[in-house]
Amino acid sequence: MKKRVVSGNRPTGKLHIGHHHGALKNWIELQDKYECFFFVADWHALTTKYDETKNLRSDIKEMVVDWLAAGLDPSKCTIYRQSDLSEVAELSLYFSMITPISWLERCPTYKEMISEINYKDISTHGFLGYPILQTADIVLYHGELVPVGEDQLPHLELGREIVRRFNYLYGQYFPEPEAILSPTKRVLGTDGRKMSKSYGNAINLSDTPEEILKKVQTIITDPARIKKTDPGHPDVCLVFGLHKVYSVDVDKIKEECRAGEIGCVQCKKILAERISESLADFRKRRTELDKNSDEVWNILREGAEKVRPIARETLNKIRKRMNLD
Repeated sequence: MKKRVVSGNRPTGKLHIGHHHGALKNWIELQDKYECFFFVADWHALTTKYDETKNLRSDIKEMVVDWLAAGLDPSKCTIYRQSDLSEVAELSLYFSMITPISWLERCPTYKEMISEINYKDISTHGFLGYPILQTADIVLYHGELVPVGEDQLPHLELGREIVRRFNYLYGQYFPEPEAILSPTKRVLGTDGRKMSKSYGNAINLSDTPEEILKKVQTIITDPARIKKTDPGHPDVCLVFGLHKVYSVDVDKIKEECRAGEIGCVQCKKILAERISESLADFRKRRTELDKNSDEVWNILREGAEKVRPIARETLNKIRKRMNLD
């Protein structure tokens, strides 16, 4: 039998190229190799946006449309919404009873986001317990493999510790999920920070060629290069970093930059064209999918119905082990 993959994304609306190369592209390949469960993590969205739920439903729709347009196929994988499965919340509650607070506080992502999001109070129970809910998302369906980036490995390891503690207390039951590392490193935004909608530095998958060019033109380049004929230093240039993702003639571009044979303006124009060309089929499929938003909700409902029996069986067995039944 195929191993089971479980992964999800928080709904933030339309996806950007960082999402595509960091997770979505990997998911599309995995759906042909494994039994894949992919979920909309709308409860996770509330950990930082508990006061910004006005657009949550439209953000879910936009993200799933991007998933489908990029190549996720409901006939090959199961797509569902986290909040449609109350069993996730129940298992998360049980895990919270056995997880020491010190485990949660040492998580690098927790420390990083508390520092970064200083304009809002996120020192909440829900935000601190994010890894607990994430663990429940995975092991409720006996997920064996989890596609992640290197920066997410500490979260997964914390989940494995929670699973080990549960198995120690109540008997061996859950498998410890293992990571499938994304083959693409983190894609940086136009300002050099992590690409994020909230930072305003993202190139969206659904952007038009004109929008892509406009955004690429703002990317920070080699600060030491003043004139077109000055020798460039591509290894410190964000534009070249994206060329390594989108251009097959990356070695040629690198040498021309170093020799001062290609200027930053021309280099950016070439990059914008490459990004736009790679998304041409995506934009066409997205336009068609966007005409029928009901299809998105039907897919999510059908996905929830498919995974619910697994979730209920897990909870029934868990409650017996914990002497709650």
